[in-house]
Amino acid sequence: MKKNGNGKVRDLYEVDENSIMLVVSDRISAFDNIMPQEIRDKGIILNQISEFWFDYVSDIVPNHIITDKFEEFPKMFQKEEFRGRSMWVKKLKMLPVECVVRGYITGSAWKDYNNTGEISGIKIPKGMKESEKFKEALFSPAAKAEIGEHDENISFEKAVELLGLELAEKVKTTSLAIYNKCAKYALTRGIILADTKFEFGLDENGELVLADEVLTPDSSRFWSLSRYEVGREQESFDKQYLRNWLKANGYVNKAPDELPQEVLDITKEKYLECYEKITGRKMAY
Repeated sequence: MKKNGNGKVRDLYEVDENSIMLVVSDRISAFDNIMPQEIRDKGIILNQISEFWFDYVSDIVPNHIITDKFEEFPKMFQKEEFRGRSMWVKKLKMLPVECVVRGYITGSAWKDYNNTGEISGIKIPKGMKESEKFKEALFSPAAKAEIGEHDENISFEKAVELLGLELAEKVKTTSLAIYNKCAKYALTRGIILADTKFEFGLDENGELVLADEVLTPDSSRFWSLSRYEVGREQESFDKQYLRNWLKANGYVNKAPDELPQEVLDITKEKYLECYEKITGRKMAY
């Protein structure tokens, strides 16, 4: 069993020359640092949220999944350590751009707006308040960074330099279509999809394929519709609680030696709540 590599959260195993097993670990990262402890079953929760969304947007763009059914995995991967947290996926030529879509002004976009009046080179109207909704969702790409480094927000023009005009236009259009469909659905579940990021690759025919993860609490910012209020930072169904704890305790640039159990438990509760609100199902491990 050959490991192709691992990211902050995901591990990749070679199946054959055309496919890999994507395994979502229980590791958690924040501020580009991997935390010292894992959150039990977090990988299962994330994987199954992705499965839900991949299926939901399959009418917009094909995805990389060969199968997410454990009993259909190659025999060497039919082990308990892979159950529930894995997908057998196609190998793709991954694009060097993260496709960020913002429906609301928050996070780094709010910071950039206050500093420059722009987000990814786009001039934003004056007078916007924190967490306010944009009139139309914003495509604000980022150039991928190495593990431990920050992704760099870039302009659409820079994305064109990296991808070519036709492909850049296609990922922009596709990203916005996915976001708009899913944000509309999320509202029916009492959730605001504030922003998210997508990863795309090209298959053997040069076709655009959605990959990695989709609309998980690791790649997206989810807010409670009932508690939403313009003009302040919102509570999130994601690792914002963990980020806030790290920031308050001076761990923005490095990981602590140990996280309090309460922080681990509350973070997991938020992931679970997100899964159950989105899917309308209770998590079955």
